Amino acid sequence: MKKHIEVVAAIIRKDNKVFCAQRADKGELAKKWEFPGGKIEVGETHQQALIREIKEELNADIVVNDFLLTVNHEYQTFYLTMHCYECVVVSGELTINEHLDSKWLMIEEMYEYDFAQADMPVINHMLVDNK
Repeated sequence: MKKHIEVVAAIIRKDNKVFCAQRADKGELAKKWEFPGGKIEVGETHQQALIREIKEELNADIVVNDFLLTVNHEYQTFYLTMHCYECVVVSGELTINEHLDSKWLMIEEMYEYDFAQADMPVINHMLVDNK
């Protein structure tokens, strides 16, 4: 039986672009692009988990705004449930600690990058929202 992982992801926008990060070179999703975030710890709300994860991974403080969507995706080794929220940086710079690279991308540009499969419905959703 595959394990089930529940995570939160931050959709951080600036000037019609969205912050995207490239995963480290390990695991099933090695070097894939994604929206930053991480696992929800026991007793945490989605918002608390996002605030903690962005502080840990990117040295920035955020405010979690609107819920965007939830994606359920089956990878080869696990099931993923990802809750995505619109977020705004309120202090600090987005500095990568655990990722290989990061970029501010227009939604249309994201299709040129190798995103994790679970992130594709999020990109498609944002593209439709933008029109």
